[in-house]
Amino acid sequence: MSKLLIEEQPLMVIKSLALKIGLNEAIVLQQVHYWLTKKTHMIDGRSWVYNTYKEWQEQIPFWSQSTMKRVFKTLEELGLIITGNFNKFKMDQTKWYTIDYEKLKELEIEGISNPEPKPLAEPALVEESEAAEEIPVAEVVKYLNEKTFSTFKSGNGKTRKLISARWKEGFRLADFKKVIDKKTDDWLDHPKWSRYLRPQTLFGTKFESYLNQKPARKRFWEGDFRFDDET
Repeated sequence: MSKLLIEEQPLMVIKSLALKIGLNEAIVLQQVHYWLTKKTHMIDGRSWVYNTYKEWQEQIPFWSQSTMKRVFKTLEELGLIITGNFNKFKMDQTKWYTIDYEKLKELEIEGISNPEPKPLAEPALVEESEAAEEIPVAEVVKYLNEKTFSTFKSGNGKTRKLISARWKEGFRLADFKKVIDKKTDDWLDHPKWSRYLRPQTLFGTKFESYLNQKPARKRFWEGDFRFDDET
């Protein structure tokens, strides 16, 4: 095959490959190679693997599907990944993938230029750096400040950690805004509870319960109404 790839499942990457095509691309290419070595689907002398972007993302869960899609597109443009459609039904657009090992072999001799060189990170830091890239911490904090008239900093380590933790649990920007809206309605004008409109409270362990909080049912009293047309 190629000495630029390894025959193991763990998400690992060879530095020389990452330097040539980019860290994200090297990780995905290695993952595709792992499945191709199983030789489960042999077509025209090539081993193929098929997955949706969602299924690939489940294998590398610290990336979003959009990131996964961009990486595969780059690999196709570099000519390292070949795609096909061998599904039984034409309506099924799940892509099949194989690696152009001849093209990969050229990297060992010639190398190719990466239009957007990416710094090489230590393997243990890949998850943290990629997650931070995808999480809109600044947008969440900005929205919180706008709603609560506060000046919280998006660069605060504890704030970033809290938002990242909720993000990894599957919550997204709309969920953060919904929690901020609900608790602002509840607490903003309250002399005691308004001080809890802060990241450590809103984005902590009670985040999901705040998100699913049902609106309080207001009780109406006769005095709440004015009947100006009464004689």
